[in-house]
Amino acid sequence: MSTPHLAARLQGFGTTVFAEMSALAVATGSVNLGQGFPDTPGPAEVLDVARAAIGTPLDQYPPGPGLPVLREAIAAHVQRFRGLVYDPGTEVLVTAGATEALAGAMLGLLDPGDEVVVLEPLYDSYAAGIAMAGAVAVPVPLRPPAVEPGEVSTAPWTFDPDDLRAAVGPRTTLVLLNTPHNPTGTVLDRAQLELVAELAREHDLLVVTDEVYEHLVFPGSEHVSVAELPGMRERTLVVSSGGKTFSTTGWKIGWVCGPAELVTCVRTAKQFLTYVNGGPFQPAIAAGLGLPDTFFAGVATELAGKRDRLVAGLAAAGLPVVSPQGTYFATVRVPGDGLAFCRELPHRVGVVAVPMSAFYLPEHAELGRDLVRFAFCKRDEVLDEAVARLTA
Repeated sequence: MSTPHLAARLQGFGTTVFAEMSALAVATGSVNLGQGFPDTPGPAEVLDVARAAIGTPLDQYPPGPGLPVLREAIAAHVQRFRGLVYDPGTEVLVTAGATEALAGAMLGLLDPGDEVVVLEPLYDSYAAGIAMAGAVAVPVPLRPPAVEPGEVSTAPWTFDPDDLRAAVGPRTTLVLLNTPHNPTGTVLDRAQLELVAELAREHDLLVVTDEVYEHLVFPGSEHVSVAELPGMRERTLVVSSGGKTFSTTGWKIGWVCGPAELVTCVRTAKQFLTYVNGGPFQPAIAAGLGLPDTFFAGVATELAGKRDRLVAGLAAAGLPVVSPQGTYFATVRVPGDGLAFCRELPHRVGVVAVPMSAFYLPEHAELGRDLVRFAFCKRDEVLDEAVARLTA
C-alpha cells in the first residue's frame, strides 16, 4: 500500500522495526533485547573528555571534515589495527555516525539506475540509502546454518560464491559490505573477502565496507578489512564509528576513510545532510581510539561472555540458536511468523526481540520469516531476567 505524497523511491520504507519494538518494550515493561545499544556507560577515559569539553568553544560548529584531533586519531587507529595509512587531512572524514557515512557514500557515488551488490539480510538503512540515490539493490543471500530446537550452532551464515558472481552485471557500480555483519553476527573470512576483491578488480567496482563492529569479534574469528587486500585500498571506502566500541551509540560519531577522490565524493553529499555534529564528543572519541590494546581486547572478551550467557539461555528455552562470531546479536528460528512472534512475546513473557524479516527487501521477506534476532549487549542481570522469563 502506497503512502500519499511520499516520494516513489521511498515507498515501502515505513517506521523502522526498532521504533515499533522499543515502543512496545516501554508500553509492556519488557526486557528490551531488540535494539542493539548497551545499557552501561562507556569508559571514563572517554566520558571525562566529553564532560570537560562541554561549555567550551567545542560546543560550536567543528570543521566540516571533523576536528583535526579526531581525524588524526582515526588515521593512527586504522594504521595500528589494519596496517593502512590514510592522510588525516584528505582521506578521513568525520560523519554523524556510520549511518550518515553510508548515506553520504550512496548519494555521492551513485547515479540513478546504478546497481549495488549487497549481502542479505542487510541493516535496514542500506536499502533506504540506495533508494534515495535512485540506485538499485541487488541482494546476495546469506544463509543460516541448520540447527535443531534446544541446540546451538557456532557455524557462520554463508553465501554461495556463484550467487555473488551472478549478482555483478553491466550496471553494477558498487559492492556494499558489512563485516562483522549485522544482523547475523557473521564475520566474513579472508577467502570470502578475496572473492569480493577479485570481482571488484575484474569489473572495476567500488567497495564500501561497514565495519562498525570491528572490535566486537569473538575468540576463534578475525576481522579483516577488504581494504587490506591487494589492489583494494584505492577503490574502497571504510566506514566505522565509536558508538559500539565505546558504548556511546547516542553520540553518533562516525567516519569514513579512503582515497581522497572517493572521500571528496562523500563529503560533497555529507555537507548538505548534517553538515557537522557532536563537537564536544569528537575529542572524546579521539581519546578512546588511543586507548591501549588491552581495552579493545577486553571489550570483545566481556561481550563474548554475554553472548554465551544469552545463547545458553535461549537454547534452554527450547529455541534453535545460531551463536554469532561477532557483533551484539544472536539469531533463533521460531515456529511460524517471526514478526507475529515478536509482537506477542512482550505480552506473553515480557521480552522484546526483533524479527529478521525486517532486514530483507520486501520481496525477499519470506527468507527471514521464521527468524528472530536477540541483542546481548546488556548487563548480566538483564540477560538473566530475560532468560528466566523465556524459560518460564
